[in-house]
This record gives sequence, C-alpha cells and structure tokens, in this order.
Amino acid sequence: MNFTIPTPDTALTPRLQHKIDHKTKPPGALGRLEALALQIGLLQGSETPELRQPHIMVFAGDHGAARAGVSAFPQDVTWQMVENFLAGGAAINVFCRQMGLGLTVIDAGVNHDFGPRPGLIDAKLGPGTANYLEAPAMDVETVRAALARGRELAHALAANGCNCVGFGEMGIGNTASASLLTHCLTGQDLATVTGRGTGLDDAGLARKRALLEQA
Repeated sequence: MNFTIPTPDTALTPRLQHKIDHKTKPPGALGRLEALALQIGLLQGSETPELRQPHIMVFAGDHGAARAGVSAFPQDVTWQMVENFLAGGAAINVFCRQMGLGLTVIDAGVNHDFGPRPGLIDAKLGPGTANYLEAPAMDVETVRAALARGRELAHALAANGCNCVGFGEMGIGNTASASLLTHCLTGQDLATVTGRGTGLDDAGLARKRALLEQA
C-alpha cells in the first residue's frame, strides 16, 4: 500500500504571512492561531485556505497486553467508553458539538459485541489484538486489512466534501502500544517515551516500563 504525501510549497510562506500580518490587528495578536493559519495555508497550497465539513473519527480497539497490567484500568473500560461516545457524554462529543464538527465512532476491534448501533461503524477485525508479551499483536494480513479499511473510511469522507479530518482512538493499554511503536520507529529510548498513561503511580509506571522492555 503506497501513500503519496506532497511536500508543501514553501514559496507560498511569505505571501501567506503577509496576508496574516496585514489583517486589522497588531502583528502576532492572535498567537498560535496565526501559526496554525499559516500551516493550513501551506498544507492546502492556498492563500485562501478553507476547512470544509471537518470531521473527527474515533477508532476503538482492545490491546491484548492490557490483561498483563500495562494500564491502571481494566480492559472492560474500552467498550464502556465507546458506549459513552455513542451516548454523547465524552469530552470528544462536547468538543465536536461546540466546534460544529462531525463525529464517527469506529469499532476496529473491541472485545465486545455492540450489535448494530446508530453512529457506530462496524469495522471489527477481531476481538482485539493478541498479547504482545507472548506473541505478535497482529499478523501482517490483519495489519494490511486494518490500514485498507481506515483508508477506505477516510476516502469516503473526502468524497463527500470533507477536507479536514482528525483522528482519535480508544483502547485500554493504548499508550503502552504507542510507546512501543514510537520506540521502534524513531529509535528513542523506550523509558523516555513511556509515560504514566491514565495516571499510573511510580510502581505502576515501573511495571509498565519493565513489561514493555520484555515485549
């Protein structure tokens, strides 16, 4: 699977910056919003960037290693949080309502049977990953299937006019997996990129780091 990501044309930078600086405000008065406007303009290759039908996609899935104690919370919290998303009670729901963003929740592999539900896309590839302390979390075929499904969902949004999509995820044990991926992809020291996640105490953090070193 190949992805083509064009490099922004930096020749556009001075024209965008000039336009930002000459709005009826002191230069820099909007703080980080100005840097964000410049970034969006470069990404879109336009002096008049526009966000159309912005949308958030939250992918939910379970991590087999959660059962080994890499998180402060039990695995059941994953599906309970998905129910919260569907009921409109999570922080992302409030954020999307306030900002006028679309929201889609995707079951990418939660260890729970939700059945057909409004607002939930069933893209389940199994009841979660295997415990990577004992075996590979996923086989190559499943990884490819997951990437293809995610690409399909994102392209469907684009085909309907969306040009700005944000991604979220839910799954107990998620920061542990993210730490392993960051370590493997960047070469950064594993302890440096492994944090407390959902609030582990010192003993819990030490256990988490030891388990990830083992993995």
